[in-house]
Amino acid sequence: MVEYLSEVGRGSRQDGRMEQPLDVPELAAGEGFTLRPWRLSDLDLVREAAEDDHIPLITTVPSLFSDAEGVAFVERQWERATTRAGYSFVIVNPAGEPVGNVGLWLKDLGQGRASLGYWVVKSARGRGAAGFALEAVAGWARRELRIPRLELYVEPWNSASMRTAERVGFQREGLMRSWQQVGAERRDMFMYSLLSDGAATPLVQPSHRRDQGDR
Repeated sequence: MVEYLSEVGRGSRQDGRMEQPLDVPELAAGEGFTLRPWRLSDLDLVREAAEDDHIPLITTVPSLFSDAEGVAFVERQWERATTRAGYSFVIVNPAGEPVGNVGLWLKDLGQGRASLGYWVVKSARGRGAAGFALEAVAGWARRELRIPRLELYVEPWNSASMRTAERVGFQREGLMRSWQQVGAERRDMFMYSLLSDGAATPLVQPSHRRDQGDR
């Protein structure tokens, strides 16, 4: 059983009571991939992601990399857990190299929903990293955190991401028109969902803050 709440570094709630941060675990994924929390040693991964044409448009990865911007990005991932906004994992390949990110965001947890997002840098694509990472986090969220409904959103042009979601078992529900700001434009998104077999009360409770998750 995973321990979900850390015993240190507590934050404060709007009602003045103390709120514990989330504890981002290390998870095993398929074919030797693993997931772990972000480290300051992951700046080369942020650098490569910043050079991608698409990743900075849909995440808070900086479009112009510097060491300071890279550190700020890593610190934002830590803040997701501190503020209970969600879990941000680095995807690590079997050789021990960080190759991407997968996140589980809890903004709608009070309604029994959580959303996922993922990206893999160009040099590591085509080896199943995103699929193995998504499968591991989705399974953990349903099995251990008991979240009834998981959602993710994919742009209609991104057939590779659609295949990744569908291989894990996500089902397409419909087209969300003008759903998300991507760069300077509003973009349509396909909504995908993955449901737990039975309703249960989530073990992780939603934050009382309004912080948005990052992908």
